[in-house]
Amino acid sequence: MTLEETLLHAGRAVVAHRLRSLLTMLGTTIGVGSVILLTSVGEGVRHYLISEFTQFGTNLMAINPGSFETSGIAGAVGVTVNPLTLEDVEAIDRLRGVSEIVPVAMGTASVEHESRSRDVFVYGVSHAVPRAWQMGVRAGRFLPAGDLRAGAPVAVLGPTLARELFGRANALGEHVRIGGRRFLVIGVLESKGEFVGFDIDDSAYIPVALAQQMFRREELQEIDILLDNAGRAASLEVEIEALLRKRHGGEKDFTITTQTGMLDSMGRIMDIVGFAVGGIAAISLLVGAIGILTIMWISVNERTSEIGLAKALGATPQQILGIFLAEATLLSLGGGVLGLVLGFGLAQTLRWAHVPVHTPLLFVVLALVVSLAVGLLSGILPARRAARLDPIEALATE
Repeated sequence: MTLEETLLHAGRAVVAHRLRSLLTMLGTTIGVGSVILLTSVGEGVRHYLISEFTQFGTNLMAINPGSFETSGIAGAVGVTVNPLTLEDVEAIDRLRGVSEIVPVAMGTASVEHESRSRDVFVYGVSHAVPRAWQMGVRAGRFLPAGDLRAGAPVAVLGPTLARELFGRANALGEHVRIGGRRFLVIGVLESKGEFVGFDIDDSAYIPVALAQQMFRREELQEIDILLDNAGRAASLEVEIEALLRKRHGGEKDFTITTQTGMLDSMGRIMDIVGFAVGGIAAISLLVGAIGILTIMWISVNERTSEIGLAKALGATPQQILGIFLAEATLLSLGGGVLGLVLGFGLAQTLRWAHVPVHTPLLFVVLALVVSLAVGLLSGILPARRAARLDPIEALATE
């Protein structure tokens, strides 16, 4: 009996009991479908976060007030014994390896022009933003360089804010009121899009000293550092920590975050999600394997006389073994294919709902390989039992 004949015979047996075959495939279908769906969502979220956090470049380091050791949650409250200050910024800027440094004091304020008004995030920053955050200026220029403790009342608008306030008119040279204070618009940024759900384009940028006055705070919410070499991130982090400890009376009341460390932490979280997905899939596939084993065992009992007749007509134990293994494999592989259809269908539905979804080809191949292996393993015992039946005793059961 050829392989083609074996598969044809097994296929006829599967089709002959359609409902039973479909129910048998259900466990494998759920297992493979859950793997495809959850893996697609997990990989989609991973790709989304990587793209979000790397859109500002890959050589950034952030310093926030607060520490897990001293304040519980870094930067969550923004109040520490020694807050981050402009003096800290100047000290760090003198370190070798610091290409650009951006002090950040931010809050929400009303930006007004004539009869139009919009409440947006207002960032108090320095002239280094375009290079450090990789933000292009579409028209005009960014904030001028100068003393961080002083600043002219000038502002740069995000493209969304400029459009909402000025429509199609040119915003350059016009005046806006930010937090009740008059600012001259000197630039409009290129579109940057969203960052984890926040519209970066709907914001305004003013000198950091004026932002501190506007929001009545002396401390900074963040200090962003652009490194001249990403390879020196670890050593520079040690230098910055030692410098700030010295300036803050030996206290580590700040948190330093590098993009590499952040992405590594995100990778560990996604690995945990991956293990959870694997556990769900393993349970579902185990249920599917037990279902196939049970059905194939019942099938051997139902077809005992048929097996005996086949052996009496010359069928070898290897041929009988092959037929039943082929049936188990077809059931499992069919469940795997249905699982792929289910997983892809649900993933596509989520994509339409704007959920980030990405399905790696490797996981598709692995899902089919695993479903094939499940069929072979779960069919071995029933197939061996069928192959070992004595033809005379089998025929006597009729």
